Amino acid sequence: MDSNWAAEHLQVIRTLMERSALYRRALAPIMIFTGMVGVAGGVLGWFFKIDSTRGFIGNWAGAAVLALAGSFLLVRRQALKESEPFWSPPTRRVAQALLAPLFIGSIAGLLALVCPGWDFLPKWGLPAFWMLLYGCALNAAGFFMHRGIKLLGWIFAFFGCALMAARCFAGGPLALREEHCVMGGVFGGLHLAYGVYLYFTEKGRNEA
Repeated sequence: MDSNWAAEHLQVIRTLMERSALYRRALAPIMIFTGMVGVAGGVLGWFFKIDSTRGFIGNWAGAAVLALAGSFLLVRRQALKESEPFWSPPTRRVAQALLAPLFIGSIAGLLALVCPGWDFLPKWGLPAFWMLLYGCALNAAGFFMHRGIKLLGWIFAFFGCALMAARCFAGGPLALREEHCVMGGVFGGLHLAYGVYLYFTEKGRNEA
């Protein structure tokens, strides 16, 4: 059993190394799409003045579901294009690395939504909490992908810590309407910037 596990693990590592360029190309449209969804979520929340807890969580839960569904379709299309299985061992490793932090963040949002008296985490603390968990998720996934994902995870963690630290110097918490701008700028802006970077650097490599 141990020998089988070791062989599978080595095969996953070998596959990831051989297909690093392919995964890098596939990641660019996913990041750009996710970034556009994040920016749109921030703009919608600000424009429509969504300042209730239910509205805030609903807006960003919808954005997360849309980003996840779009990413799934993009990955599936790439797998079909390359005539490869979608749910491959490397894909499973990445999904497992992402799962725990994303699950915790989802449960926190759900509890804040359905339990009005839930005071474990104040509603204005959700964005920082989500950024920290998402940063941890990306950092974990980075062990099975190229190192840029690890760096992106650390940037999300930095912004989460900065948002926590800002609470020390502010007279009070940000209003939820303002938190939409923070979420759109961080989640949308970082994904979009990283996706554009991947697109142009990969395009430059191909032309060279």
